[in-house]
Amino acid sequence: MLALFDLDNTLLDRHAGLDDWARRFARTRRLPEGAESVICERLQERAYPTDFVHLREALGLSDEPDNLWREYVDGIARSVRCFPGVRESLAVLRGEGWTLGIATNGAGDIQRAKLAALGLASYFAGICVSEEIGARKPAREHFETAAALCGLRLADGGWIVGDNPETDIEGGHAAGLRTAWVANGRPWTDGLREPDIMASGVTKAIAAMRQSAVY
Repeated sequence: MLALFDLDNTLLDRHAGLDDWARRFARTRRLPEGAESVICERLQERAYPTDFVHLREALGLSDEPDNLWREYVDGIARSVRCFPGVRESLAVLRGEGWTLGIATNGAGDIQRAKLAALGLASYFAGICVSEEIGARKPAREHFETAAALCGLRLADGGWIVGDNPETDIEGGHAAGLRTAWVANGRPWTDGLREPDIMASGVTKAIAAMRQSAVY
């Protein structure tokens, strides 16, 4: 059985990692009060090299944007942490014969840097990053490519596990996948089709998926 996983705020805590990196960056650069908030607001949802063209100007930095991006990639990879129990739960799924894949939006270098730094890459048969394939979730093409990178097809069935109601859950439904939503303390979004599983965290989502496979 195929199980695709979103990365940020599903397997790892990107929000906390961003806060930590922005705080250290502002302190070491001796930036004025409020700089940390400017950084986090700009990068809260996603981060690309072009964001550092804006931040360079907003923060009055002399560094080239490409150098700031590289500093961010290296720093955020050291700052993010897996949610508790992630590695153990992924290992259990693999041991039971599940085929695991990553289906994430974002820039390729930073997403792969995070996977490598956390030692997660080896758990997955395929890693699909939107920048690398030219298709972002919720596009069906993204899910099709993610499944293909794992050596499978969407027609074979499977799951998508993620924290975003639109890109992960709505997109997964449209692609014909079963869906597991990681709430992270949030209520479900009214007006959207509900996921097959709602869980407070990713390890509980995985446990529910395993249970559903028994029946």
